[in-house]
Amino acid sequence: MHASASTFLVSAAAVAALAFGGPTQAAESGSYASSLANVYGGYIRIAALKDACDAAVPASRADRAKAYAGWEAQHRALLREVQQRVEAMIRASSRDNDEYVRNVGKYEGEILLRRKEYRDDMLGLGKDELVQQCERLPQALKGPGMDLAKVYAAELKIVRARKYP
Repeated sequence: MHASASTFLVSAAAVAALAFGGPTQAAESGSYASSLANVYGGYIRIAALKDACDAAVPASRADRAKAYAGWEAQHRALLREVQQRVEAMIRASSRDNDEYVRNVGKYEGEILLRRKEYRDDMLGLGKDELVQQCERLPQALKGPGMDLAKVYAAELKIVRARKYP
């Protein structure tokens, strides 16, 4: 994983927890935090599918890696924006820098667990179905169904209505 993707993974973990696990869950439904979490969740699902394919069909790993790298490059600016917004949310909910660091660390494990659970769900599919999905993944990464800006246009509209950090 690239350093930027790794940094994104660490900091974006908090958005999911803030949106779905905190005391303001009901108030946040359909809001900035949940919209931001949905966009990030799309990223996690795609990354987890690639992880599952790499484990289940290692022979075509190089083709997927190349396609995934292209997909990540295409989404680099959006992922960076989401990362900055997540970091701003974490910072705003933290009393000081020490608490900020703890909050980031607290949610990193949770989001990694969710990614692993999704990967494991994919690995639990029938072998034929998973192999078919894995074979289609490099081409799918180039299509509109994996374009985060298009798939999550409504969520991004909500997110971008708030001042950029």
